[in-house]
Amino acid sequence: MIQANDLPDTLPVFPLPGALLLPRSRLPLHIFEPRYLQMLEDALKTPQRLIGMVQPFPGKDGTNELHSIGCAGRVTQFSETEDGRYLITLSGVSRFRISNEIDGFTPYRRCKITWDGFERDLGKGEHDTHFNRPGFLDLLERYFESRNLSTDWETLKDADDELLINSLSMLLDFDPEDKQALLEAPCLATRRETLVTLIEFLLRGGSHEETLQ
Repeated sequence: MIQANDLPDTLPVFPLPGALLLPRSRLPLHIFEPRYLQMLEDALKTPQRLIGMVQPFPGKDGTNELHSIGCAGRVTQFSETEDGRYLITLSGVSRFRISNEIDGFTPYRRCKITWDGFERDLGKGEHDTHFNRPGFLDLLERYFESRNLSTDWETLKDADDELLINSLSMLLDFDPEDKQALLEAPCLATRRETLVTLIEFLLRGGSHEETLQ
């Protein structure tokens, strides 16, 4: 496990819209663009093997700006295809805040970052003491039916709070700004409340009504 003293003050960042990584969660990625292949090769040469996932958003001049908060993941699995692409898994380590972007010669973006304020991300998994699991699963079932989605409901029922809430936050098809809100939630309970609000909002076609908490 990576300790706080091992965390670097600069990170390569991968600005991928809608791709959410959370601490203690896993994100599979398909790497094929030359600049990100170089990013992966450089990250694998470092002791921590960290890559920062950040949500981009359109800037005024047409370029992609970066949200100030992202999440660093450690490359824990990777395999190379015959045509030179990589299939990797990032394991979420901790969120971070971007201080500034670094000008340099790498083809990918790098940022000066701080880990301050996210110390709990390096600790043990969180629990949501006020989690109404039956009501949440009922809501989720209605959402899945509305989208013609299927899942292993027994696995969902048995999953611990953090795994269930974080996995759904990462997997469900929300807008990038909604993914950012889920990332920035200060605790698991707040993330669950945000997740419920987003699902209720979509089920009601965008109408604002009282939501299940």
